[in-house]
Amino acid sequence: MDIKHLQYFIEVSNFNSFSKAADHLFITQPTISKMIKNLETELGVELFDRSKRNLILTDAGRILLEQAKLVNKAFHTLETELDNLLELKTGHIRIGLPPIFDAHFFLKVVGLFHEKYPGITFQLKEEGSKSIEEAVEQNELDVGVIVLPTQDNIFNHYAFMEEDLMLILPISHPLAKRAEVDLAELSSESFILFNKDFALNDRIISSCNNAGFHPHVISESSQWSFIEEMVASKLGISLLPESICRHLHDHVCAVKVVNPSINWHLAIIWGKNQYLSYAAKEWLHFTKEQFSKAALLD
Repeated sequence: MDIKHLQYFIEVSNFNSFSKAADHLFITQPTISKMIKNLETELGVELFDRSKRNLILTDAGRILLEQAKLVNKAFHTLETELDNLLELKTGHIRIGLPPIFDAHFFLKVVGLFHEKYPGITFQLKEEGSKSIEEAVEQNELDVGVIVLPTQDNIFNHYAFMEEDLMLILPISHPLAKRAEVDLAELSSESFILFNKDFALNDRIISSCNNAGFHPHVISESSQWSFIEEMVASKLGISLLPESICRHLHDHVCAVKVVNPSINWHLAIIWGKNQYLSYAAKEWLHFTKEQFSKAALLD
């Protein structure tokens, strides 16, 4: 039994006639008669009383008609939903974002995508790179923004931003007036870092170790604005991405770090061996296109 059997049965029931149903469906009467007979044989019951001038449903026929209409309605609903999906009239995208980068342009791209596909909804989740990678791997997120490098055996990635970290100081700090500071000069400072869910934490500690010291970390946070307030309160110093520094208030200052400079490279990741929805695939294509356009304008 397939959906065609049920659809032809419904038409014969509507017209109480094989010939009229056949004309309506643009098929021959023998074809529809054979299909109904096959359906009766498969179910082991007679569906129509053929002894009268017009066909009459049997008890079994009435039961099948009720259920066939439900199945046919569900089938048409399925077709509509799949059409909506393929035409991107519906869908949901789960995106992980680190709260430590300037997401202004990124969210502008999301807004442009929403204008083009208003039926697609978004879940935006703020996490550190490590948590985002884990969530994408576990299929709790479709895509995520992380700090490179990533696990290339697990994730595909699209790199879109590279920038330096800047030294954040209270304005009264002795180094605040400097144009640049060697990383080794910070060996006796107290550091305020992002917590260990953030790849930036590892990057800063590793860079300090390479400069000959292990940083004295007095506090960690997941919010750059709170880190800024702690620096302004003279609890310690910090290192923040250059794009974030454009949003800092005048009670702190940003100074270039050299010998070595510390940078970060951001990328969008998605699972290599995981299903990616039509909406998420189109969002990735759209986002890459928008970032490429922006790069050409720079």
